[in-house]
Amino acid sequence: MSFNEAKAKYALLGVDVERAMEKLRSVPVALHCWQGDDVRGFDTDPEKPLTGGIQTTGNYPGRARDVKELMADIDRVLALCPGTKKINLHASYAVFTPENGGWVDRDKLEPKHFEAWADFCRERGIGADFNPTLFSHPMCDPLTLSSPNEKTRRFWIDHCKACIRISEYLARETGIKCVMNIWTGDGLKDTPADRFGPRQRYKESLDEILSMPYDFSLVKPCVESKVFGIGVESYTVGSAEFTLGYAASNKDKCIPLMDNGHYHPTEVVSDKIPAMLVFFPEIALHITRGVRWDSDHVVLFDDETKELCKEIVRCGGLEGSVDIALDYFDASVNRIAAWTLGFRNVQKALLNGLLTPNETLKKLQDEGRFTELLVMQDELKTLPFGDVWNEYCRLCGVPADGEWMKTVLEYEQKVLVNRK
Repeated sequence: MSFNEAKAKYALLGVDVERAMEKLRSVPVALHCWQGDDVRGFDTDPEKPLTGGIQTTGNYPGRARDVKELMADIDRVLALCPGTKKINLHASYAVFTPENGGWVDRDKLEPKHFEAWADFCRERGIGADFNPTLFSHPMCDPLTLSSPNEKTRRFWIDHCKACIRISEYLARETGIKCVMNIWTGDGLKDTPADRFGPRQRYKESLDEILSMPYDFSLVKPCVESKVFGIGVESYTVGSAEFTLGYAASNKDKCIPLMDNGHYHPTEVVSDKIPAMLVFFPEIALHITRGVRWDSDHVVLFDDETKELCKEIVRCGGLEGSVDIALDYFDASVNRIAAWTLGFRNVQKALLNGLLTPNETLKKLQDEGRFTELLVMQDELKTLPFGDVWNEYCRLCGVPADGEWMKTVLEYEQKVLVNRK
């Protein structure tokens, strides 16, 4: 079926396809830098083990070994993905050079250590999001912001303060707000004797971090929860209840962030989005795919991704109340393909949400016409969505489905296989 025929079919349901595509082209989605090098970063031994509940599996050839290779790989992905992009950085991706004084520890990071990334974003007309790196470091004891050791807490508080300054620098340099996400894997492997104390210390640490001056219109600090991680299976300090309570108590300083891999497998973030937006003017998302746990699989065009993006659309999230980023890392497959597939699938799911006749469906629900609602929701699945998606890719100047993978394979043979 041609695009024009597809457009006519959607028009019968009151959906303006051209308007949907135009809207989607303006929605920023942040591409996470850590997929390209398996969350290794540049500030410690590149062969160090990942700690703090983080684990990457696989050993596919071609991992980026330095910032030049990582930026080249990101450029390859950007050229294959439609829509508006941002880059999502971790603090561990600081670039140290003789000109900026060389290596410093995480508590001493400055904006100058991210000048290369600011230049990268400016040259491409994209924004940047940011994350303190509260894992895989000798100062994890194994706790960070919730540690009973005052020296440990001070190190990580100073690190997060440095990250706020860096985030504001990136926002001013790019002219685009920076979402700065605070996540820590603090927790215990076995049953704790004190659940309250670490949470009280974590709150006090956050209070001090967010007490520093920053422009809340430019920097959006977030607090992110988690159920558990590898090595911290029995207790997570930053639980959903903790982070939600903290964000609700500090709406003028931070926003809540939900990662859809950070909940029990029977919970879905698609249902949480409308609940949160009743109370919060802005929320942030890290979109991933958990398989049985927070395993950070590549995002697919699956039911939950589609439903999650429908809720973003239905709740007005594309007007700025929902900040969208990706967060997964898979070293078992070609990393460029993993990045590209996940980004394109989030764009696909957002387009699917924009092409859904949401007002009609809402009217059926409000009028109690549940049989018609059920039938219409199911019949929407066979509409010619693929023709609209391919047209959207054409408008954005990127390959359609079935075309982009050959570019990835060519890049693998010319570039990635030569990295040892």
